[in-house]
Amino acid sequence: MNGPSSLNGATDVAEKVAFLRSPASYPHACGAVEAHETHMSWVFLADGFAWKLKKPVRYPFLDYRATEQRRHFCEEEVRLNRRLAPGVYLDVVPLLRRPDGKLGIGGSGQVVDWLVRMRRLPAGLMLDAAIENGTATRAAVARAAGHVAAFYAAAAPEPVAEAAYLDRFRHELALNRRILHDGAYGLPQETPASVLGTLDAFLAAEADLLLAPLRSGGVVEGHGDLRPEHVFLGDPPAVIDCLEFDRALRLLDPFEEIAFLAMECRVLGGTWAGGLFLRRVAAALGRPPSFRLLAFYTAFRACLRARLSLAHLQEPEPREPTKWQPRAQRYLAEAEAACARLNRLRRGR
Repeated sequence: MNGPSSLNGATDVAEKVAFLRSPASYPHACGAVEAHETHMSWVFLADGFAWKLKKPVRYPFLDYRATEQRRHFCEEEVRLNRRLAPGVYLDVVPLLRRPDGKLGIGGSGQVVDWLVRMRRLPAGLMLDAAIENGTATRAAVARAAGHVAAFYAAAAPEPVAEAAYLDRFRHELALNRRILHDGAYGLPQETPASVLGTLDAFLAAEADLLLAPLRSGGVVEGHGDLRPEHVFLGDPPAVIDCLEFDRALRLLDPFEEIAFLAMECRVLGGTWAGGLFLRRVAAALGRPPSFRLLAFYTAFRACLRARLSLAHLQEPEPREPTKWQPRAQRYLAEAEAACARLNRLRRGR
């Protein structure tokens, strides 16, 4: 993965961020504002609302440099996330330059950017925090799992060309190889070589097993990035932060997403929660998952997460630089364990 590039100057982004950090900037009364920077956005928590500003960046998988592109993907973010979080994603609001030269939110003036406005969710009720804090209850997780399962069960089958479906896996594995084999990150090379070799061999020898969900009408337009930090355990439950920038990455077997979620829950110490999601989704879809596919999906997604962890170190000024290499190693350990399961299971099971 290449580092980001931008058509907008850093001063322009810095001015917007400084403005949005101020409580006085918002159309509603609020106290202190919490600002959180992510790989592709800034999120500002202002009392009962969250406001997201997309960064003007370009990666191989997205281009947010133009203002109109950011507007389009803000609108896509709201549209797509209303499927699983209808009461959370409120609207898209313009960030303006007023006639007096000052920035403002909504109203009249020259549009300089766009903001997604959301209802703020209590951090302690997100699945990741609840697992880590020991506050996740089986009832709350079951309710959220039922919400996700109902979404998949209602989703229409998506026609995808078989070659394109397989190419997504091949493409991601090629990117993984480029980053995970880069000696600059200090990873032990035996693990990524073994894991990627196992996944390549599965893809070459068992494409029919990978294509089985597609051929049976089981591929749907899903969430794309189903992680514990995106699952809200409140009542009603919700799932936020759908992957909005590439529809092809949302066209998948629901069990791929659930295998991913279960792996992330296990990393946090909540194996039971991932298992509950798996059982609820299997019941709603009326079909059990292939254990070999689950092992492949888990290893595939763990490698992807390892690569994306290291991608943070390619930023001009990486945030928390000491955090990413150990995180990549942890995901590689998950991938290695999943590959061991894949090798143990009988072919075609």
